Amino acid sequence: MAILETEQLTRRFGKLTAVDALTISVEPGEVFGLLGPNGAGKTTTLKMLTTLLPPTSGNARVAGFDIAHHAGDVRRVIGYVPQLLSADGALTGYENLLIFAKLYDLPRSDRENRVRDSLAFMGLADAADKLVRDYSGGMIRRLEIAQSMLHEPQVLFLDEPTVGLDPVARKAVWERIEQLRSEFGTTILLTTHYMDEADSLCRRVAVMHLGKVAALGTPAELKQSIGGNGATLDDVFAHYAGAELETGGSYRETTRTRRTARRLG
Repeated sequence: MAILETEQLTRRFGKLTAVDALTISVEPGEVFGLLGPNGAGKTTTLKMLTTLLPPTSGNARVAGFDIAHHAGDVRRVIGYVPQLLSADGALTGYENLLIFAKLYDLPRSDRENRVRDSLAFMGLADAADKLVRDYSGGMIRRLEIAQSMLHEPQVLFLDEPTVGLDPVARKAVWERIEQLRSEFGTTILLTTHYMDEADSLCRRVAVMHLGKVAALGTPAELKQSIGGNGATLDDVFAHYAGAELETGGSYRETTRTRRTARRLG
């Protein structure tokens, strides 16, 4: 039985249809990727699924809860790491997680152990008492994932989790994501512009184009769909996203991405 499913999920902003009749299904413990150029509807989809944005029409269920009618229940069973920074640089790693533990209303008697365990799992135990402004970009991302996992959510949403990171830091984040899936059975839905990331982490991916799903399947199936014979996910992306590859996103999107990359170091 699917842990996340959407049916004709649609979001319009005036005359613009950002997400157009999206229908997908994600199995428990699966890492599922949303690919597509800027403006394809990936982040809007995540915002609807995390109850930050109401759908215009259609519906979706996360862990059995309807996103429109049971938003509070949905929030209790999910974790969300947005593309923009969510950690406070003026606090230590431990203090950041302690605040989230209180926000998640974890029992007082459990908070200390849960925070320390989360820091250790993400490889941040030695940096627990350091100010986050002194963390590297990869450490900040791992801290943010730790924040989102404190309440042991069933589904974790990651919006471009490695944007702005160098290859070493990206690999470290990949390893933690894979650990979450393999050790805890966490279902993960992520967006990414890195095709090697999707190929390495995701069991299945959906390529979005102008708000619609243009292709869906395992990386191997999608490569085969365009002929195989050495095809890569970059080739798949170019085939199904078409001319959208050349847009590079809006001025606002470009500014946001570059600001995030600069702050992550």
